[in-house]
Amino acid sequence: MLEAVFWISVGLIAYTHAGYPLTLWVLAKLRRRPTLEHPRPLEELPTVSLIVAAYDEAEVIAAKLENALALDYPRERLQLIVASDGSSDATVEAARGAGADLVLDLPRGGKIAAQDAAAQRASGEVLAFSDANSFWRTDALLRLVEPFADPAVGYVCGQLQLTDGDDNQEGLYWRYEMAVRELESGLGGVTAGNGGIYAVRGDAYMPLPASASHDLSLPFELEKRGMRALYAPWAVAEERMVPTLEGEFARKRRMMVGLWDIVVREGMLSPRGYRPLFAFQIASHRLIRYLTPLLHLVALAANIALLGHGWVYAVTLAAQAAILLAALLGRFVPLAPLRIARYYVLTTASIAAGLWDRARRGSPGTWEKAAGTR
Repeated sequence: MLEAVFWISVGLIAYTHAGYPLTLWVLAKLRRRPTLEHPRPLEELPTVSLIVAAYDEAEVIAAKLENALALDYPRERLQLIVASDGSSDATVEAARGAGADLVLDLPRGGKIAAQDAAAQRASGEVLAFSDANSFWRTDALLRLVEPFADPAVGYVCGQLQLTDGDDNQEGLYWRYEMAVRELESGLGGVTAGNGGIYAVRGDAYMPLPASASHDLSLPFELEKRGMRALYAPWAVAEERMVPTLEGEFARKRRMMVGLWDIVVREGMLSPRGYRPLFAFQIASHRLIRYLTPLLHLVALAANIALLGHGWVYAVTLAAQAAILLAALLGRFVPLAPLRIARYYVLTTASIAAGLWDRARRGSPGTWEKAAGTR
């Protein structure tokens, strides 16, 4: 029984990180769906409200709006909205001076509350969302709305490219994640988006609890309503990543605080309404991934208990110890394998740390900027 517990734990860890992407690749070869490759003619483009929820973004909001105004999209069909979530700096004044069509000066309520308030005032057929520190390529919005030509599509996220952050391995992981997301999109649909560049049909937008996240909640919520969530890798935005791995750990820890609410209370865990392929993707990419801290602890404890039951368990325990040692050394020795090990250990631990914070402090409401990303 103990051996089964150990090998199941190890197998699930290997599966969610490597076996699942390989399975997607095989499935994609068998049944990849066609994707749109060219923008629609301008006369068919929908009206778009581009919403930027901002908290103390005075240093970048003007540049963000300048970037938005330079997009290759008919200005008469584009509404620019900045929703300031109780900013204590000059975000509101800077946004008004930089050409936003609508600036909402809201009381502090959290990112979701700011986005909901902006969505209520938006006039676009499509609601596009971006972070204040995400800068889009000039054709990004044009490419982002392409998949909405299919009436079954409710949500589209673009490709967020991370820059700088030499001491952070997030860029390596993000490229891996984008490759998985592209495979998912060609099959059942993406299981998550990103805050830097995404869009949703205006009539499909739904207010969410303060603990929720558009990135995680909208794809599965829309799937339950019979709409698909896609990835458009040709719609590109750039954003500076957190410069240090310690800062990345803190960022992910904050993100994970609301995970319990999204997975259990808001219905990600429930397969009701999912198509079988999407349910498989949610289980493989999200649920098992979120269980990896527990799976690692179970595997380590079972491995220690199994010492003396064969040489293989001495080898597996040595391998686990080597990963932990490499992660420790990665703090001081600038070698890529050591830094990758440190990134993996800390980001896995961030899931558990976020859930611990949720248990101690309750559901999140407000949000904080990640230091060094502006």
